[in-house]
Amino acid sequence: MTTQQHRINTGFGARSTTSDVLRGIDLSGKLAIVTGGYSGLGLETTRALAGAGAHVVVPARRRATAQEALNGVGAVEVEELDLADLESVRSFTERFLASDRGIDLMVNNAGIMACPETRVGPGWEAQFATNHLGHYVLVNRLWPAIERGGGRVVSVSSNGHQLSDIHWDDVHFERGYDKWQAYGQAKTANALFALHLDTLGREAGVRAFSLHPGAILTQLGRHMSQEELAELKSTIAVSSTDTGLKTPEQGAATQVWAATSPQLEGMGGVYCEDCDIAEPAGKDTFLGSGVSPWATDPERAARLWRLSAELTGVDAFTSGTGRRP
Repeated sequence: MTTQQHRINTGFGARSTTSDVLRGIDLSGKLAIVTGGYSGLGLETTRALAGAGAHVVVPARRRATAQEALNGVGAVEVEELDLADLESVRSFTERFLASDRGIDLMVNNAGIMACPETRVGPGWEAQFATNHLGHYVLVNRLWPAIERGGGRVVSVSSNGHQLSDIHWDDVHFERGYDKWQAYGQAKTANALFALHLDTLGREAGVRAFSLHPGAILTQLGRHMSQEELAELKSTIAVSSTDTGLKTPEQGAATQVWAATSPQLEGMGGVYCEDCDIAEPAGKDTFLGSGVSPWATDPERAARLWRLSAELTGVDAFTSGTGRRP
């Protein structure tokens, strides 16, 4: 079933919190993975899921920092993972699969924003590589455990996707780097990834969603100067759909809702915001509400999946091992 990209009137909104969306939901016996689940929205997500009874695995690039931040937070285990290093991704997934556990909930939360031009791996642009390709490989390599759990995969995108479609002829910005175009492309990729994963995984009972968490002051803006942050806030503030800054608990609510809500049973592949399915964005919307047409296009989603498989050599849906022949 194809889910319509329209609100379903959940009763929640921009000011709803993780506590609100989890009220009455018991996650005891569930296993969740939250990338970057030790700072900002990831930390709030980990706290919320663990508080509802889930066992949460937090893959972290800074393991010691993660362990300190998560000290005393429910049933949480921290593992080492650098999404920009596919060998690190492979190592983490092999360790996890060896534990013979299923994955009920997966929140692809970690990411970077508007960083200076940085190259990783074989020269890949860092935002596309970290925010998209790292998560693409992570999910594909973990597919046996995700399929076994029959759960949900949530991809944290942003209304920053409205800044850019995929630069199909130069995804790694080899002909000139623009940090905001690169960020917009990465966030569009997050939405397209969830769209196609839902298409591929629904027969196995796995559904996928993407989302915009809202505007929240977190360490995501660490690469920006105070002047750039002020300019960004001003740009968002003049949007006719601006709902103001959210607290971290409000910002994490949409990804927690997408991962757990019974209201989404039987649905998938859609982009969400403010704890509901988002409406299509109005013409020329810029950092506002709704989802741009290039981020909900099934043909683009399939094309991005093929490109990601070619770049990484990994595709769980053409080989039972999670690696292409």
